[in-house]
Formats: sequence, structure tokens, C-alpha cells
Amino acid sequence: MRHLLLLLTLLLAPISEAQEVIGPRPEAGHANGGVEPAMVPTPRPSVVVGELSTPRFRILYTARAEGSARQLSTNIESIRDAFVGVLGRDWPGVTELRVGVGREEFEALALPGGAPPGWAVALAYPTHRIVLLNALTLAGPEGMVTLRHELAHVALGQLASNWPRWFQEGLAQNLTGENYSMTHYAALFRAVTQEKVFRFEHLHDAWPDIPSDVEIAYAQSAAFVAWLSARHGPEGMGRLVDEVATGQPFEQAFGKAFRSSLWVEELAWRDGLAARYGWLPLTTSSSLVWLGATGLVVAAYLRRRKQKEARFAEMDAQEALEEEAMRATLEAELAQQHLLVPPPVPPSPEAAKLAEPSDRSEPSDSVASEWHEPPSPHGPEFEDEEQTLPRPPKPTVH
Repeated sequence: MRHLLLLLTLLLAPISEAQEVIGPRPEAGHANGGVEPAMVPTPRPSVVVGELSTPRFRILYTARAEGSARQLSTNIESIRDAFVGVLGRDWPGVTELRVGVGREEFEALALPGGAPPGWAVALAYPTHRIVLLNALTLAGPEGMVTLRHELAHVALGQLASNWPRWFQEGLAQNLTGENYSMTHYAALFRAVTQEKVFRFEHLHDAWPDIPSDVEIAYAQSAAFVAWLSARHGPEGMGRLVDEVATGQPFEQAFGKAFRSSLWVEELAWRDGLAARYGWLPLTTSSSLVWLGATGLVVAAYLRRRKQKEARFAEMDAQEALEEEAMRATLEAELAQQHLLVPPPVPPSPEAAKLAEPSDRSEPSDSVASEWHEPPSPHGPEFEDEEQTLPRPPKPTVH
């Protein structure tokens, strides 16, 4: 599955590189790379309203960050225990964590003379054993990674000094788990295939300026420190810490701790890069077979879909032609019928005058008699008798 994601990352890499902008990006920062404030007593920031204590930590928080501080106090000791398992040593003293909400409180918690850069979302003062945290960042998906990264700088600053830049960043990423990200894997793949792996002596103090080169520097530092830790174990890493703590140069301490030079170890690490980050892991992985099969299925689906769309378009065009032909046929038949049937002839004036009814005709007497005088109910034999009998006179009403 990792190789599938890697190949997709590599395919999208040109797009992401085209969108890169040179300049700092929001990330964890530490004062170890610059000048820290002087070790003088400083008053507690006025925005701090409370304090929580664990065996090896002191957590100062603002009114808005109390919930985040209490949640942090429940797991901060286990995070430090994981550091001891990798380094083989624990740094001394109590480390102070200052937690606020928002940029204004974050900057208000800083030490005098050590204001955080505008791009930093967390800040460590290794010499002072102090870490600044923004609760909004701490609650995000990368919050705990940022915390571990800052604690790594505090640990190295407390255990020894004069660590090379590549070792600081590489160890911090191993302690936070960042070395297992697909971004780092893709960066190392690009470095191997383009033969652009940096020499670690060139990453002792300076760091690349081009964003794509910065990704390679981070990735190869994390990979090399992980390789050293797996090769020599916590005991070897602890001896390296002890040797560097004596104040001798890092390369000399490295040789005493691992009984080998930095260049020899680097060459041994480089020999296996192609097998771990080149094309070989992809070509020998079953994930590539599944990726190829998936690609074939997608291609077949797209081809089939295109054929169906073309067929539907052809059917629609054929149906439109048939409807047009049928419409033309019906119009032709209607025109022919109009030619065969003559139009109706209007009647002449004389015929129209004869057809008009006469208003002056009157019904005959016989018709009127039949209509107004119904037949007698006594039959025809009484008709003469009724005619001969005199009618009684009408009474006079006085």
C-alpha cells in the first residue's frame, strides 16, 4: 500500500513543485539555531493564570488554555519516556511548557529577547528548558508531532551542545515519527533517482535554500539517524550523547561511540539507498502488480464508457434523421390531399334567396282549428246535439 501511495505522490510531484514558493512556512521552530536570551531570572508572564506539575514537567497556562494544559499533563511523561528509549539517556531537570491560545498569547509567553518568528507555531529554548505552545496548534492533527519535535531540541540542548544540524533534525523526526511519512519517502526517491543526495558534512551548519532541496535534506537526515539507531541501538546512541557531552567535536565523538568514522557509516548507508528508495522496491513489490491491474481496469472502463457514449450519440443522430424523414413524408401527403380535393363552391344569389324561409306565410284555418280545439270527449254522435242546445245566459253579478 505504501508503494501505491508513493507512486501517486511521484506522479503528482511535478505539480506540487511548480507551486512551491521559496520562503519560510508555518512549522515548529527552535531557538537552538540562533542566539537564545541570556540566562537571567525573568518574571512569570502576566497572561499566566495557573500551573500544573508532573515529575519532570511544569505547565504554565493562560485562562483560555487551561483545558489544553490539563489534557497535556496526562500524557507528557509517557512522551518523555519514549525519548529515553531512543536516546538511551534522559535530560536533567524539569522542563517548562507554556501554553496559550492564539498568536497574541503565544508571543506574550516568550522570553524577553526571544520573540518567536512569524512563521513558527511552537518554539523551544533548549538552554532554558522552556517550550512555547499554541493550544490551537496543539489540538490540530500535527499538534503532538510539533510537541515532540520541540522536546527533541530541548533534549539535545540539555544533553550536549554543538550538535550538527542534520543530526538535530534527523533525531527530532525519528522521535516524532515524521520519518515514516510518504513525503519523506518521495523526497528520498527523487534524491536517489536524480543522484542528488547531499553529503552530511555539507549539512553540518548550513541548510539548502530551494524548497525541494530542503525536503531532501530533512528526509535523508531522518533516514540516516534511523539507520544509525537501528545499527547501533540505544546503547550506541547513549555513548554518542556521552562523548558529545564532553565537548569534543562531533566527528571525533562519533568515531569513539560507533568505532567507525562518519564517512564510512555514510557510505554504508548510501549503498543501500537504491534498494530501499529506488525503482527496485517498486518493481519487486506486489503493490505494483495491483497498481497495474487497477490501471488496466480503469483504462478498460474508460474505453467502454467512451464506446457507449459514441454508440448513444450515433443512435440519437439516427433517430433524429428518421424523425425528419417521417415529418417530410407526412407534409408531402398532406400537400397532395389538398390538391385532389376541390374547394367548396359558394351558392348563387338566386339559390340563397330561395333557400331563405318566408315570414309572411300564415297557418290555415284547419291547422289552427286542430291546434286550438281539441276533439270532444263524447265522440262524434254528440256534436250536433251540443250545437242545437241553447247555452244558458251568464249570471249577472250585482
